[in-house]
Order: sequence, then structure tokens, then C-alpha cells
Amino acid sequence: MSQFHPVSINDIQAAQQRLSGIAHHTPVLTSRIVNDRTQSQVFFKCENFQRTGAFKFRGAYNALAQLSPAQKQQGVLTFSSGNHGQAIALAGQLLHIPTTIVMPDDAPGVKQTATRSYGAEVILYNRQQTNREELAHNLASDRHLTLIPPYDHPHVIAGQGTTALELVQEVGELDLLLVCCGGGGLIAGCAIAAKALFPNLRVIGVEPTLADDATRSFYTKTLQTVTNSDTIADGARTPSLGQITFPLVLQYVDDMVTVSEAAIIRTMFFLWERLKIVVEPTGVLAAAAILENVVTAPGMKIGVIISGGNVDLTQIAKLFTE
Repeated sequence: MSQFHPVSINDIQAAQQRLSGIAHHTPVLTSRIVNDRTQSQVFFKCENFQRTGAFKFRGAYNALAQLSPAQKQQGVLTFSSGNHGQAIALAGQLLHIPTTIVMPDDAPGVKQTATRSYGAEVILYNRQQTNREELAHNLASDRHLTLIPPYDHPHVIAGQGTTALELVQEVGELDLLLVCCGGGGLIAGCAIAAKALFPNLRVIGVEPTLADDATRSFYTKTLQTVTNSDTIADGARTPSLGQITFPLVLQYVDDMVTVSEAAIIRTMFFLWERLKIVVEPTGVLAAAAILENVVTAPGMKIGVIISGGNVDLTQIAKLFTE
């Protein structure tokens, strides 16, 4: 496996076969209001309707399904702010694999509750005091568990890439694909899949301005980090791109942009109100880029990945009244 080609379109197509009948084939929504507002044709790939409420189930199941019988019996461990943890927990339940999830103690309550409901053991830590990767590696070593990281893993990336594969299979060639970016697993997989089918398609990643490590990494070509960002887009609080995802982002992604917290909130409100879909802050990053004119592409056919819909309604309600 080459360092710079750990994931190919063949891996993503194989993941699609593995996920067939297990992951949901999520809907693609369009909106006349959005098309008028952007002067383009926009297709929203709604992973908020995926199992566990986010795209993460694709990569989690694809990774766990390929473990050896011995690894499956022993169990797996991961670290996650919520969506990947839920995904690993459900995939483990479906494949009869014991799961342990290391989560920050301030992760949305709805995500903690859901993760436990799938049968996982949840271990909470303080984000300000603990390095989650270190904690996870130590626990995995002590308990002889296989560590499945949330994004920096070839099988996880290949699973996430099925999101874009499904989208272009359904709507055909796109001019532009907008994808939210945290640790880079989704955007790396989606860019590989989309460009394998349509090489001229441009892929743009979108981050919160308060967690712009991937954007800075993209422009400096040097891995940049962010520490304990307080963006409301909790899925994008990852400290940096990964050792696998960073080279893939540099190779396959055409540009990176950021959106403000206010833009995230306005976009959430717009999508809730106009498209009638429940989306979480991280889930609207790509949509915010086009709806807030950070990216403009008049006359173009644009794919937008809505990455998830796991919101803590008690917290979100406060944002709408501020």
C-alpha cells in the first residue's frame, strides 16, 4: 500500500458493495429557493438521514466488517466527539463486535445517550486536560482492542467516499462538490470517488473559521493544528488532518474555505425552515459556503454534502433565540 495512495476508487466501490442493504441510500434534495439564491443548480446529499444520523456509519461499518475473526471477538475501541462513536457502536452491534468509545465529557448529550443505546461502553474524558489519542492508544493496548480512529484509516476513508459515489451515480456529472472538513476522512474519500468518475469536477472543503487547521495546512502544505476550538461545529474540532488524510487532501482537493459561526447558525436555520430537515452545525458547513457566498459558482451544477443531523435540541434552541 503506497503511502500516498492508500485509498482507490476500487476500495470505495468495494465499500459500496459491503454497505449495500446495510447503510441507507440517503436522499438527494433540491430547492428552487436555493437555486434562485445561488444562481446555480444545487444538490444536497442528506447524510443526516443515514443510520446513526451521520455519514460516519459508512466508514465505521466498512472498517469493522474487514476485521479478522480474532479482532472481532476481542473488540474495538475508538475516540470520537460523537458521530463516529455512535457509528462504531451500531456497526459493532450489527456485527456482534464489543465496542468501547472514548468521548469528551462535553459531547452533546444526545450523542452520548445514543452511543450507549447501541451497547457500547462509553469512557468520558476532559478535553482541556487529556490527549484523547494518547488515552485511546493506552486503553486499546491495555485491553488488547483494535483501535479504529475516526478518520485516519484507509477503510474508514473508503467507506466515507461512498457518500459522493452515491451522489454522482444519482445526479450525474457535477461541476463542483462542497464537503465539510474535520479530520479529512469524508473529504478525502469523496474527492477520490468523485474525481475518479469525473476528473474535471472541483472539490472544495469547508471548515469553521474557528477551526481552520485544514485550510491552513492546505495553503502552507505543512500540517497545521488547532487546540480545543470552541466552534459550535463539534465534528470539526479535530486537532488536525491525519497522516493519511493530509496527503490525500493535498492531492485531490482543489480548494479550502472557512465559514463563520454566524454563517453556520444562519444556514442551520435556513435549512430547518426551508428544506424542513434537521441538521447539526457541522452538517451545514458545506451548505454555508454556497448560501453565504463564500463560494460562488453561478450557472454550475453543485453537490453539497450535508454530513449529519445529530443536534442537542436544548442547546440549538438557545442559538436561535440569541
